[in-house]
Amino acid sequence: MDSIIVTGNGPLNGQIPIAGAKNACLTLMPATLLSDEPLTLTNAPRLSDIKTMSALLQSLGAEVSQLQDGQVLAMSSHALSSHVADYEIVRKMRASILVLGPLLARDGHAVVSLPGGCAIGARPVDLHLRALEAMGAELDLKDGYVHAKAPGGLKGGIVDFPLVSVGATENALMAATLAKGTTVLKNAAREPEIVDLADCLRRMGAQIDGDGTDTITIQGVDRLGGATHPVVTDRIELGTYMLAPAICGGEVECLGGRIDLVGAFCEKLDEAGIEVSETEKGLKVARRNGRIKAVDVTTEPFPGFPTDLQAQMMALMCTAEGVSVLEEKIFENRFMHAPELMRMGAQIDVHGGTATVTGVERLKGAPVMATDLRASVSLILAGLAAEGETIVNRVYHLDRGYERVEEKLGNLGARIERVSGQ
Repeated sequence: MDSIIVTGNGPLNGQIPIAGAKNACLTLMPATLLSDEPLTLTNAPRLSDIKTMSALLQSLGAEVSQLQDGQVLAMSSHALSSHVADYEIVRKMRASILVLGPLLARDGHAVVSLPGGCAIGARPVDLHLRALEAMGAELDLKDGYVHAKAPGGLKGGIVDFPLVSVGATENALMAATLAKGTTVLKNAAREPEIVDLADCLRRMGAQIDGDGTDTITIQGVDRLGGATHPVVTDRIELGTYMLAPAICGGEVECLGGRIDLVGAFCEKLDEAGIEVSETEKGLKVARRNGRIKAVDVTTEPFPGFPTDLQAQMMALMCTAEGVSVLEEKIFENRFMHAPELMRMGAQIDVHGGTATVTGVERLKGAPVMATDLRASVSLILAGLAAEGETIVNRVYHLDRGYERVEEKLGNLGARIERVSGQ
């Protein structure tokens, strides 16, 4: 099993390219199932989760080709051979549930295993299922699989989500494009990934209004066509790399970065003493003079502070001046990185969904273990500013969400290397 060794080496400087969004791409890929014409995605991230979704689509009979070093995905679902998403593939990644809506909308039936993914909470799929039932789907859960059918096709309806759910909004949005009549999604997620999906579906011929707000209206059409669509910039990778100079010092330009993708995050950086400025190519980040200041953070659905940047922000707060309180309101069990940061000398007190961090002058390198995707990169960030050597074990999580992290940080001057396990 691979590990990453990081040695604290002072300020970071230079440019870092930000990849296309993993969460957007994993949502866009199942959209190919809605049409028998080709769908091409550009600016695709080169990640293991993308390979997993490719394998799932191929198991259904879709054709998936990676072009231009994996940054272009050419897909076609003109001849589907299966409507069963098998457990052996689905268990690896929770985004696999997103094939359910498209399969059901296109052909009126689907059998999809309940998904797996990172160990950061229950992440139930009941909201996905309730949305499809509101469109007339008949569902049955048997032996760990969702058996879904809509013999006469899906029908437009009112879907009122009791909780904001990005995945359920995406599944319902795709399914509604081919439903008969009008579907209204209330209390819908507003994330940039939702807007990106809606843009792609419109390119395919869908009629969608209101994406980016909490009410989305979809007028079903008889069929969707092909399209070419660029994947939106990954706001989580963007925020992560913005924190590198914040933690270590220096000045880094994040190529492709946009303020509108990380507005609430940038407000917290400014409060902490981090300068963020727009450039022609992206966003430039630099720490102001002196030690950063402690700030309080509460995770919220977009446009609030992203849960997927909470672990990285905690790494920053470990050496801030003062006491910060981080409140996690999206997922339970998402402070598993805290004990590992404490191994490096951080002072963190966790009670339920709240972590109190008392800043220390400096962290010290130590062997640590990654527990999930975002925890992995938070430990790497902490190691960049720590005294001595930090060994981050179990970094297979990292490859699900960050492409070529050693190369990107190394180009900024970081001392970082990957070593293969025995």
